[in-house]
Amino acid sequence: MPCRTVPCRAAQHGAARRPAGTCAGGRSRRPDITAAGSPLPDGSARPPAAAQRMSGGDMAKPLLGHRSMEGDPSITPAAGRTIGVLGSGDFARSLAIRLVCSGFKVVVGSRNPKRKAGLFPSAAEVTFQAEAVKKTDVIFVAVFREHYSTLCDLADVLAGKILVDVSNNTEINHHKESNAEYLASLFPACTVVKGFNVVSAWTLQSGARDGNKQVLICSNNQEAKRTVAEIAQVMGFTPVDMGCMSSACEIENIPLRLLPAWKIPIFLALGLFLCFFTYNLVRQVIHPYIREQKNKFYKIPVEVVNTTLPCVAYVMLSLVYLPGVLAACSQLYYGTKYRRFPDWLDQWLQHRKQIGLLSFFCAALHAVYSLCLPMRRSHRYQLIETAVKQAVEKKMNIWVEEEVWRMEIYISVGIIALGLLSLLAITSLPSIANSLNWREFSFIQSTLGFIALVISTLHTLTYGWSRAFDENQYKFYLPPTYTLTLLVPCTVILAKVVFNLPCIQQRLLRIRRGWEKGRYVKFVLPSATGEYSSGETSSNV
Repeated sequence: MPCRTVPCRAAQHGAARRPAGTCAGGRSRRPDITAAGSPLPDGSARPPAAAQRMSGGDMAKPLLGHRSMEGDPSITPAAGRTIGVLGSGDFARSLAIRLVCSGFKVVVGSRNPKRKAGLFPSAAEVTFQAEAVKKTDVIFVAVFREHYSTLCDLADVLAGKILVDVSNNTEINHHKESNAEYLASLFPACTVVKGFNVVSAWTLQSGARDGNKQVLICSNNQEAKRTVAEIAQVMGFTPVDMGCMSSACEIENIPLRLLPAWKIPIFLALGLFLCFFTYNLVRQVIHPYIREQKNKFYKIPVEVVNTTLPCVAYVMLSLVYLPGVLAACSQLYYGTKYRRFPDWLDQWLQHRKQIGLLSFFCAALHAVYSLCLPMRRSHRYQLIETAVKQAVEKKMNIWVEEEVWRMEIYISVGIIALGLLSLLAITSLPSIANSLNWREFSFIQSTLGFIALVISTLHTLTYGWSRAFDENQYKFYLPPTYTLTLLVPCTVILAKVVFNLPCIQQRLLRIRRGWEKGRYVKFVLPSATGEYSSGETSSNV
């Protein structure tokens, strides 16, 4: 089985970097796929394998627990080689187009070549399957699993060739064995490689620039993996070695997963939205209907939703920084950074990016809803009604200085908070994050993010102003909604202030640099005679 890395603990920034070539736990990575000087399938000699080099952009790619082959000098160009494609569906056509554009000679095997020839580029040769198989040693099998048995008549011709299985299932773990393993059982004389199944037909046609660049590859044959990796690299993709054939099931499940990293944050956001929506519905609609017999149900589509969205955005933003506070408390309590966090806290830390993006999404919706408030017909009626009342009461001056300043500050601070959230959301995109060094990224996401939380708190406080002390604001004895949203953010801000105190900050910094409570290094000082004395000791941390 290939070596798999353990997901990193997101809050343990001070952890020492592992030596190059080792995985988590000290296990060494797999050796290079092929030895230096081993021959290629076409008979040419392979140049000596050099050390693996990783470009700066690779650091931002998903940590799949396997090494990327991008930039590997031992991978030689494979352009000009003849590649076979069995199948005439959408994926097979897109694959043939990308192979031709990459400089390969493509021969397509079809059961009805005359009918399918017009669907492929003119540079690709479309012929019968048996003839196509004879002209190449690398064949992409672009047919469904159910049709693998139709290729059994070609078993003798396929013997000794490399079959690249690009198929996917319709459900996760639909079969006991993966499609690639099933294909290998049908053709034991062939070498089967799983790959290109996580790349869509659109990405193949438009090129790697407009889609995911990673191509996950696995096989029990190292040389076959190397050959497919060369082809993927020439096509503009990044080959990623996923190990032996037992990883094929995992690779086939990847395209079937629907936003696996977003499920918990989305359910969290929906849960908060329902709670705050129900709370605001009771205060703004149900209370006046019961106590004053006023019909306020027209407020539900816009006003109640607009009151709920900032609550969700504000609390979600505070939940981005709360797990970091809990992690710091854990490190201070145990006096070490090497103690594993609880699973729930570890999952929380790994989902902070998604929680932050959902916070920005709710804040952006709140801004749009707020701009639309004056456009409502009910708002126009209320303005006319207020103007008539003022005319009847002969009020000439309705200017309230305090309310004017409150709204000016409230809107200005809200715009600044939304701008900072936009900056956080933009820099979390991989294409932008790759252009930043660690200090720049940390400054934006940590320092500016905390400033955004503080400014959002000011935005909430200026909205409430002195209404928290008005007994008329307590509907059914329920406090105003904004007072509830202040609980978690104020806790985070207070904890951050405490952690920035010199005495606590220095201790936390020492812990993150490797210091551990209750452990010290013991030295025995030499005596005057040159012999070591067991009685004189000193400790150093």
